[in-house]
Amino acid sequence: MAIEELQTLLADDLAAVDRAIHDLLSSDIPLIPLLGNYVIDSGGKRLRPMVMLAATRMFGYGGNRHHTLAAVIEFIHTATLMHDDVVDDSQQRRTKPTANAVWGAQAPVLVGDFLFARSFEAMVADGEMRVLDILSRATRELAEGEVLQLANVHDPDVDEANYLRVVSAKTAVLFEAAGRLAAIVSGRDSEDEERMATYGHNLGVAFQLIDDVLDYSATAETWGKQLGNDLEEGKPTLPTIHALAHAEKGERDAIRRALEEEGVALLDPVRAAIERTRAIEYTVEAARERVETAKQALAGLPDTAERRALAEVADFVVNREY
Repeated sequence: MAIEELQTLLADDLAAVDRAIHDLLSSDIPLIPLLGNYVIDSGGKRLRPMVMLAATRMFGYGGNRHHTLAAVIEFIHTATLMHDDVVDDSQQRRTKPTANAVWGAQAPVLVGDFLFARSFEAMVADGEMRVLDILSRATRELAEGEVLQLANVHDPDVDEANYLRVVSAKTAVLFEAAGRLAAIVSGRDSEDEERMATYGHNLGVAFQLIDDVLDYSATAETWGKQLGNDLEEGKPTLPTIHALAHAEKGERDAIRRALEEEGVALLDPVRAAIERTRAIEYTVEAARERVETAKQALAGLPDTAERRALAEVADFVVNREY
């Protein structure tokens, strides 16, 4: 099942989530829905909400709490993207100008704050303390991951363990929360909750690993932003970390200089070192291992079309064009 087929399977639920998103975005300050809708409707696949929606259908949940909570997850994700783009001074995302490229830095930061605030209002309105606990912890971990990533910028000595700590916090945490919440709102036991949490966490790590691969191996047209963006921002990722560990001295020097100060000016020699050390293959294999762990976590859950779709989503994440 391609991702488009999953979107078709979940069409009614996704429409309900869209309504919840736009309800939560409502404000008598016109710039808030204008800017918020610009970012939220900019072409993201809404994988995090889809994880929650598919899992609740797999569990046979018949209510509607999951629609608002899926919207909250998308809000938290979107607010983080908006803040990230300002911090990184990114000018393009998904082939469109970023909000800060259109409105400047101040408005996206403040509207991102609004999204966080509305998210917490919605969590409180949901009325279950466990839901509030999971999402507030996820938001805190996400912020910690972003700060840790910032602390790692321009540091070529960041190792794989440190990098994976960033990935777990800044990307995997919302996928994990989506899985946990699906089990909780569906009234499942702790074992099913942990299965879905394991699925979501490993799916999220794999997603970020492939994102980091695409930054060095995609075409600009398919990637939707400048290649070598991580290099330009001085962010060590698994392809450069692996290449540094296995490169020859001249290659190591080029990678270190690129991360420390020279950025994409050294993209060609850095990509050559990444290719020679098979760092792309190493990173893709690490992502495949995470995907297998995610799929194994689904064993024992109800054997439905939605469970099979969740397994195929994991395959989609690791098989994106690279």
